[in-house]
Amino acid sequence: MAGNDLGSLLGGLLGGSGSGSGASGSGGAGSILGALLGALGGGGRSNGDNPLGGLLDMLTKSGLADQAQSWVGTGDNQSVSGSQIADALPDGALQQAAEEAGVSPQEAADQIAQHLPQAVDKLTPSGELPPPGTSLQDLIKQQNL
Repeated sequence: MAGNDLGSLLGGLLGGSGSGSGASGSGGAGSILGALLGALGGGGRSNGDNPLGGLLDMLTKSGLADQAQSWVGTGDNQSVSGSQIADALPDGALQQAAEEAGVSPQEAADQIAQHLPQAVDKLTPSGELPPPGTSLQDLIKQQNL
């Protein structure tokens, strides 16, 4: 569904080649991130129209404010661990993302922790979150990566 389209876009954003459908590598990470953002933003439950802002808000409220801000900012990206991601996300969202990607919740959390900083960094090249109402798909396409 839309998660698969978003996963393909995120896979390309993360450096996946245009072809290839391997479960590992950045294409697989794109699928997991797409599934996660779909789970968080599905059903109109995200803050505004951009699930990226909702995800960063969730991480900020979970004690990962410095890390999340470093990804949006123009400096170096701080890392996070899979366990920090698992603790910050609602169990249902992580479980859904893992099921859609065909991996365990812990593997999904580890891959999200590995690739989310790079994805957010590329989606916020000016050091600011996109304005409300900007769809994530449009934002990815605007980056032309």
